[in-house]
Amino acid sequence: MADGTHATAVGMRRRGPATGSAAPRRAGGAGPLAAVAAAFTLAQLVLVRPVLGLGWDETVYVSQVTSHTPAAFFSAPRSRGVSLLVAPVASWSSSTPLLRVYLALLSGLALYLALRAWRGLFPVRVLATAGAFFATLWVTLFYGPQAMPNYWVAIGALVCAGCFLRAADGGRAAPWGVAAGAALMAWMRPTDAVWVAVPLLLAALARRRGRLLLALVGGLAAGGVPWVIEAYTGYGGLAQRLADASRIQGGLGWHIAVDDQLRSLGGRALCRPCTGAMPHPVITLWWFVLPVLAAIGLAVAVRAGRTARTLVPLACAATAALPYLFTIEYAAPRFLQPAYALLAIPVADALWHLVRTPAGRWRPWPAALVAVALAGHLAVQLTVLVHTVDRNTDSRRDWARTAATLHRLGVRPPCLLTGHEAIPLGYYTGCSSGNIGGNNANMTEAEILATTRRMPVAALTGPGGTPPRYARSWTPHRVSDLQVRVAPPADGTAAPR
Repeated sequence: MADGTHATAVGMRRRGPATGSAAPRRAGGAGPLAAVAAAFTLAQLVLVRPVLGLGWDETVYVSQVTSHTPAAFFSAPRSRGVSLLVAPVASWSSSTPLLRVYLALLSGLALYLALRAWRGLFPVRVLATAGAFFATLWVTLFYGPQAMPNYWVAIGALVCAGCFLRAADGGRAAPWGVAAGAALMAWMRPTDAVWVAVPLLLAALARRRGRLLLALVGGLAAGGVPWVIEAYTGYGGLAQRLADASRIQGGLGWHIAVDDQLRSLGGRALCRPCTGAMPHPVITLWWFVLPVLAAIGLAVAVRAGRTARTLVPLACAATAALPYLFTIEYAAPRFLQPAYALLAIPVADALWHLVRTPAGRWRPWPAALVAVALAGHLAVQLTVLVHTVDRNTDSRRDWARTAATLHRLGVRPPCLLTGHEAIPLGYYTGCSSGNIGGNNANMTEAEILATTRRMPVAALTGPGGTPPRYARSWTPHRVSDLQVRVAPPADGTAAPR
């Protein structure tokens, strides 16, 4: 590889001490990377807090491996990676704080390993800065300790791209890292893994790197084949599963969701439908600065003759973001985590170029401006994080209170909930969940009525909604902003009021 690490290192030895990003392979110890990962773990435990209850999607993933609650309906777009990730804790414990601590520790360790995959390609100070930038985004801190797939796709993307560059430069063990990173991505979200891997696949084909191509394809297959097998065993085939996944996501096609992503930056976990005012410009400013800094990082790399190791993460970031910016009609900030993780490295490289000369001397005024900008950015991210955590903590406590009220109404396991928010409330109540329509349809009206003869059943209606036809004669109750109708017991006794 003409602009690989080894070639750059030789050139730098001829000119004197290495500076900037053109560092030799032994670019320093891993202490700064470990410090960033440890600080990331601690920040999750302090700022997000282990007592945060499980969110809607989390209840789906966790319920697949728990013994204390029935498995929720698993819709076509989902993959089993998250469920397997949480199984070491969730399979024997119902403690949410324990699960949060486990995921915070695991996410910190994963960030450290992902950054290590780039050692020798960039100086450790650049990698530590990239890790700190990615780790202090509110979306990274918020989702790090959660049972959700996007952070892990981001980690897999970092490992895969970094090891790909190392392998292209002659690293013997690096193809195993490529395979592992690709498998992790596909294990979590197969379609995202393919998008991230497209530039790597094209590069491997263009350079006729058979070993790298085999590692990529093998890793994608190892993570994605279980999803394909499940498509045939539970969803009517691969084409049908893909069609169902597209339908659930509103119909994939040409949809500009850039403005939706901007609206979600204010702390909205899911922006669907994505309406309302844009967040304050201070909150969205970093989003516009990011591609500018990435372009500066690429210009720096081209000038230094090391284009590939900056162009690869930029290309992978672009393909990772493409489907979520231009093919769906809604947004969630977590969707772009893989793109943010990959962009972080050229962005960090650009920042160091701005504050230091090639000879290693500080540029006082640019350094001061960058420091102030980063401090302001951190303040904004932490402010959004605090508000997001508080809002989600309140909503999940509402689910817990509703579950306690349902228990008092006689809806106790084994039981069935149907209707508005039946999936998360089913998890909190310990009930099965079922719906006869919508994206989570998994039962018929006849099956629900038959279930009332075996166990307690409650139909939930949200604000402004109307109860289903089959439940209109059931005993109504007002629980928070929900209308709950409890089916009469099969033995004819009166339901609790």
